[in-house]
Amino acid sequence: MSEAAEIVFDRVTKRYAGRERAAVQSLSLTIPAGEICILVGPSGAGKTTAMKMVNRLVELDEGDITIDGVSVRDHDPAELRRGIGYVIQQVGLFPHMTIADNVGTVPRLLGWPRARTRARVEELIELVGLERADGRRYPSQLSGGQRQRVGLARALAADPPLLLMDEPFGALDPITREHLQNELLRMHEEVRKTVIFVTHDVDEAIKLGDRIAILREGGVLAQYDTPERILASPADDFVARFVGGDRALKRLALRRLADVELEPPDGLPRAALTAPAPTTLRDALSMMLGAGVDRIVVVGDDGEPLGILSVDRVATLLAAR
Repeated sequence: MSEAAEIVFDRVTKRYAGRERAAVQSLSLTIPAGEICILVGPSGAGKTTAMKMVNRLVELDEGDITIDGVSVRDHDPAELRRGIGYVIQQVGLFPHMTIADNVGTVPRLLGWPRARTRARVEELIELVGLERADGRRYPSQLSGGQRQRVGLARALAADPPLLLMDEPFGALDPITREHLQNELLRMHEEVRKTVIFVTHDVDEAIKLGDRIAILREGGVLAQYDTPERILASPADDFVARFVGGDRALKRLALRRLADVELEPPDGLPRAALTAPAPTTLRDALSMMLGAGVDRIVVVGDDGEPLGILSVDRVATLLAAR
């Protein structure tokens, strides 16, 4: 399996003819191998342009982008793109081909043996949460969420070290979108790739990103850091406004009940409100406020109590961080 790749943007600039302002201006950042980097910002911030320069769908004018120390300029564009997974919002599946044939497109282009391609396709169909029988179906027979899963499987088919994702979940309903976000995080734990993910949704960026690059209009980098640090210490008023006035609540979404020190589960009332350990602090607080109580019992996989979280404890955790 290919290892993840380190990506470095070194003073990258892109200008389009007829436009006074650059689309991306002197962008410099390093994406460590195996991390999910989210590019986020308002319309006109150059998010998609910055991402497309990595696989040379858009050619950069100044600066350089390297993949594990090798400039993208040193690669043949077609060969470069075959070695990088690419997922877009519209998916772009071939309607006349079965799901299995769609997923196996790049391995076939690379000349993989038929048996190896077939085994890889079956592995990926299972990995993205589809059934083996789905491989014989056609894109028109699948839901939007299922088609997006196929697009993700196709992007991973040749085992690339890098995955580019351009607002892949933007056209989906909220429930399907959340489910696929969770699936992406699960798959990233199993198949550790470097991911560059474009979105306009701050909550999606916070949930998915190991690091977030917030861009201003004109493709100027406003802040590049972990979600926790951006929420706790916005670089300026633009960043603070962009991430929203509910930054404290967003920070609670970054931690789970299993990650915090709990009070002993002593003297529990019989009808106590409960939540499983993987629940986020934000969701736990919402449950307490909705039920009109000031504490919640955290339970393990076996349903046994692990401890108690109180509203006061949540406030203390926020103040300490």
